[in-house]
Amino acid sequence: MLTILGFSMMIVFTVLIMSKKLSPIVALTVTPIFFAIIGGFGGSLGDMILDGLQTVASSAALLLFAILFFGILIDAGLFDPLIKKILAVVKGDPVKIAIGSAVLAMLIALDGDGTTTYMITVSAMLPLYKRIGMNPLVMATVAMLALSIISGMTPWGGPATRAIAVLGLDPSEFFVPLLPTMLGGIIFVIFTAFMLGIKERKRIGVTQIGTNSYESEPYMAAALEGDLLKRPKLRWINLFLVIAILVLLVMGIMHPAVLFLIGFVLALSINYPNIQIQKERIAEHASNAITVVLLVFAAGVFAGILSGTEMVNAIAGSIVAIVPPSMGELFPVVVAITSLPLTFVLSNDAYYFGMVPIFAEAASAFGVDPIEIARASILGQPVHLMSPLVASTILLVSMLKIDLGAFQRYAVKWAVLTSLFIILVAIVTGAITFK
Repeated sequence: MLTILGFSMMIVFTVLIMSKKLSPIVALTVTPIFFAIIGGFGGSLGDMILDGLQTVASSAALLLFAILFFGILIDAGLFDPLIKKILAVVKGDPVKIAIGSAVLAMLIALDGDGTTTYMITVSAMLPLYKRIGMNPLVMATVAMLALSIISGMTPWGGPATRAIAVLGLDPSEFFVPLLPTMLGGIIFVIFTAFMLGIKERKRIGVTQIGTNSYESEPYMAAALEGDLLKRPKLRWINLFLVIAILVLLVMGIMHPAVLFLIGFVLALSINYPNIQIQKERIAEHASNAITVVLLVFAAGVFAGILSGTEMVNAIAGSIVAIVPPSMGELFPVVVAITSLPLTFVLSNDAYYFGMVPIFAEAASAFGVDPIEIARASILGQPVHLMSPLVASTILLVSMLKIDLGAFQRYAVKWAVLTSLFIILVAIVTGAITFK
């Protein structure tokens, strides 16, 4: 009975998400409540929901303060000198321009938001691509891959946040072992940019552009807009603050949510001591932060009911029954590889909230730590971000005025190779294991 109820809930939830009948927040909340009542669990709904909310509370706090922290630092212009340097160094060389696009996208992706990443990267680089006749598909590909590595793996990025929240994991324990994998992904994205740049250099050659002309270009103004908010005199203090927070995060001195809370308060107070400006800056970034936090709390409701009713145990038991014992220890690798097609055809919400908890429960029956399933599940993000289900991808192709199908055909090889490479690095470095 529980198995049928659980599978039915997963199917209904996935259909509601994929068909866009309900928003993810509403679907995550209403669907499990409905099925819990059908299953006769109405009397204990309150306790199950509360347990789920308590499980994700620290993850929600981490997300909130991390998004605000990086948003304030971008407002203050911490990354502006690097943007200027990138634009000055790349000049008219397609190889340098492609690598510069990748580096810029990775920096902006630190705030975890794909829309911001694409808007700033395209605004800064597209006129340069047009000037020398460079294929905009190159920028689309490297920006997408850059976002998949940085936002895909950091605990405040969308995919990792969902995996952490739905399984009730410690963000530091999840993230720190993934750092070598992230570094490997960064290197591979730069390698991809280099290879695509080489192809463009052979096609169009190197265009000579005067360095001094960059300051007057519209893309420089677009990339560095909001001069009244910039705090160039505080740049070194802001840089030290970022480094300190990230070092303490890796060292595990405090919970990441506490670190980013302290970092956000310090960044806001140092850069914008005026209370009115502080309110404006918080309001500016609140919509993005609150949307993600609400999603996490809704995931808590879903996970709490799924666990409290023991539907997840029933579903996992049925999966374990059909998986040969010899295959059980390969679960993390299987999840990593299957995440490529699954996250392409499913939204992140449907995959992480609907399937990952089941994978984790089934894997635990074979002695596999759920945290490895969480890490494995995010390794298909380079392929996921090509999906038409991703709103930021639609924005990217719209800003570049390119066809989605053409983008997918151009990027698919590099996306698959990137995913396979980071899966290999994750296995070699022990982020995911098999015996």
